[in-house]
Formats: sequence, C-alpha cells, structure tokens
Amino acid sequence: MTTLINKLYNDEAGFIVSAELVLISTICVLGMIVGLSEVAFNVNQELEDVGSAFGSVNQSFHYNGARGLKGSIAGSCYDDEWDQGDDSCDVSCDVAPTPESY
Repeated sequence: MTTLINKLYNDEAGFIVSAELVLISTICVLGMIVGLSEVAFNVNQELEDVGSAFGSVNQSFHYNGARGLKGSIAGSCYDDEWDQGDDSCDVSCDVAPTPESY
C-alpha cells in the first residue's frame, strides 16, 4: 500500500498538462473579455445609428380640408420639431455628463 501511495505522490506527469491547460484557459478568457467589450461597443454604435435614423425621419404632414354642398372639414398640419437626441453621435459611453448638458 505504501508503494502505491509513493508512486502516486511522485507521479508528476499530470502536473505539466494541468499547468498548461490553466495557462491556455486564462489566455482564452482574457481574449474573450476583450472581444466581448468590443462587441458591446459596436452594438451601442449600431443602436445609436438606428436611433438617429428614426430621429431623422420627416414626420411633418399636411392635408387640405374638403368642402362640399352639405358640409366641410378643416385640414390639418403638423411640423416635426428638433428633439434632444435627434443628432448622430449623441450617445457616448466615454465622456461623463456635465451639468450643462442636462
């Protein structure tokens, strides 16, 4: 029984494989963290582009009234005004907001 315990204690064949796997997995995890932060940044940029596209849609419309022998209806008009966030590059994750920007 003691010879088996001594053999297991002196066996170092698995130690090198374990150390290499720990090193490789650490490098992979660090690479994934950097990659995921770039993915998050690019998703934010694309969503800002989508928001800017929705904000730049011209929402003004106008229709004339109608008048006949038995009645009439007035027309209507709506003009889209500039809103906060309609411009591109309004979303920024790198700059802290200042009190003047509120």
